[in-house]
Amino acid sequence: MMTDSPTPSTSRHHDDKCDKPEKTDRTVFLQIQDINSQVAQFRDLLINIGQPRDCPELREKIRRLRRNCVEACKSTSQLVLPHVQSAMDVGIPVDSPNLVLLFYVVQLFLRELHKSKNLIRIVPMDMSGYYESRAGPSYIGNVVSQILLCKQIRPDFNEEELCSIRKDSEEIGQLISELQEFMPQSEADTGTISSISWLVSLETF
Repeated sequence: MMTDSPTPSTSRHHDDKCDKPEKTDRTVFLQIQDINSQVAQFRDLLINIGQPRDCPELREKIRRLRRNCVEACKSTSQLVLPHVQSAMDVGIPVDSPNLVLLFYVVQLFLRELHKSKNLIRIVPMDMSGYYESRAGPSYIGNVVSQILLCKQIRPDFNEEELCSIRKDSEEIGQLISELQEFMPQSEADTGTISSISWLVSLETF
C-alpha cells in the first residue's frame, strides 16, 4: 500500500523547525560579532582621553557606547545561557562556540571598563557646559535634592560616570562568572592565548 507523501506545507513546516536552531545560532553569532566591534570602537575612543581630540562630546560618546555594550552583552547572554543550561540539566554535553566567543569578548570588555575608569579618574572633564541644556545622567536626582535642600546643586558628572562604570563592571563581572560556569574546562583555563585565537576566528567567520 502506497503511503501519502507529505504535503508541501507539512514539509516546509518540518524544515522550518529543523532550521530554527541554526538560525538562532547565526543570530547570536552576529550579535557577538557586533559586541566585538563595539568593544573595539570603545577601546579606540578611550585612546583619545587626555589627547587633543578629548572633549565633552567624546566623553558622552564613550558613555553611550559603554552603556550600549553592557546591554548588548546582557541580552546576548540571555539567548545563550538558557539553551546551554537546559541541555546540561538533562545530561547532554554542550558544544557551544557562541558561549566561548561571548565569554572571551565579555572578558575583553571588562578589561576596557577598568581602563576607562582609571582614565576618567585621572583625566576628568568639565561637562557642565555640555549638559547645560540637556538632562544629565542624574538630572532627576539633582532636582529632587535641590527641592529638599533648598539650594542649587552642581552635578559632578565625572563622579557619576565613575559610579556608573563601577556598577557596569560588577554586572559584567557577574556575567563572566555565569558564562564560565558552563565553559569547557580546558577553554576556561587557557586564558589570553585562546581568547585571541577565538576572536581571530570571529573576525574571519
